[in-house]
Amino acid sequence: MCNYNFQITHAKVVTPKGIIANGAVTIQDGVITYVGTADGVPPEAAQLETVDAAGKYILPGFIDVHVHGGMLEDFSKPSKAGFDAITKLHASQGTTLMLATTMTMPKDVLDGVLAEVNNYMHSDMPYAQLGGVHLEGPFISPKWPGAQNPTHIVPPNKDWIEQWEEQYPGLIKQVTFAPEREGSHDLIRYLRKKGIAAAAGHTDATYEEIMSAQAVGLNHSVHMFNAMTPLHHRKPGTAGAILSTPAISAEIIADGIHVHKAAIKLLASVKTDHNLLLITDAMSAAGLGNGDYMLGDLPVVVKDNVCTLKESEGTLAGSTLTMIRGFRYLVQEVGLSIERASEAASVNPAKLLRMSHITGSIETGKQADLLMIDNDLELQQVWIKGRKFEE
Repeated sequence: MCNYNFQITHAKVVTPKGIIANGAVTIQDGVITYVGTADGVPPEAAQLETVDAAGKYILPGFIDVHVHGGMLEDFSKPSKAGFDAITKLHASQGTTLMLATTMTMPKDVLDGVLAEVNNYMHSDMPYAQLGGVHLEGPFISPKWPGAQNPTHIVPPNKDWIEQWEEQYPGLIKQVTFAPEREGSHDLIRYLRKKGIAAAAGHTDATYEEIMSAQAVGLNHSVHMFNAMTPLHHRKPGTAGAILSTPAISAEIIADGIHVHKAAIKLLASVKTDHNLLLITDAMSAAGLGNGDYMLGDLPVVVKDNVCTLKESEGTLAGSTLTMIRGFRYLVQEVGLSIERASEAASVNPAKLLRMSHITGSIETGKQADLLMIDNDLELQQVWIKGRKFEE
């Protein structure tokens, strides 16, 4: 990527206040300095390189808070080369910021992941930026392991999180756990005190147990409808609690495989207060085709974009989804507006991560994390911190 000071003109600019027709954005030193109509661009911008959007959309870069890997690489097997491969792939698909998402693994493996991510984040990250770590497990329910290795499941352990937070302050951004398990409430209180998202997932919780956890700070849920107790009209379960509680935000894998579009439409109809998040849950097969892969330490078979555990036929194991494909699905299949889909893919994840002051929307003073897409919602260009992504 190369550094640019530039202006984008003749664009449909998607902002928190709506779409600006014939809009313009100016960027200097990687920071947005103007957002408005093309005829209102400051005179000094005339000296900047001009990108003519020719009526295409300019959106904020996508933020993926739940992604395991791609291009044969997995965050649970950390290396600089692996991180480069993962972040390059997802940058090419519109992701400008992401969380390195782990699997349910032994503590010493997680120690290594955290150390490597910390080192990587202190280097010049050339592609999509790592914003921190999402620990998906190991504090989950043995009854709902999904594609997690049940051998490594342990009860919630606040001491582990405290140790990691002391060693790497601010590195952990989200922890997924089963809130019905003993010790979860102490964990939730600590996570929220530190500004870490406390996320229900892979859980056997009842409606009442979710509501009890929410009362002490539970504020998020992973891959909605998957690996959780389902909605029943007499036993609302985890799904019912999340659907009926605005204080708990919800991730959705919008690939038409994990969740039917009617269920996504229902979720979007109740998650209207900046609490719907598009994610990929992408694993090492992302960017590749059919074949045998690994998710953490479990073998996975991919056929026609469907990822399943090799030894447990029918158990979904992550996805090959990218954020631009998920974005298109939300608009073209679910029926969300461009603005709502952009909110789910950028604004709301930034809010969850407490990074709204830096990125997630097109506003002056924020990083120039930008996308250009055409009227068919095909990705045309990506800028990360004002640098043009080039493969």
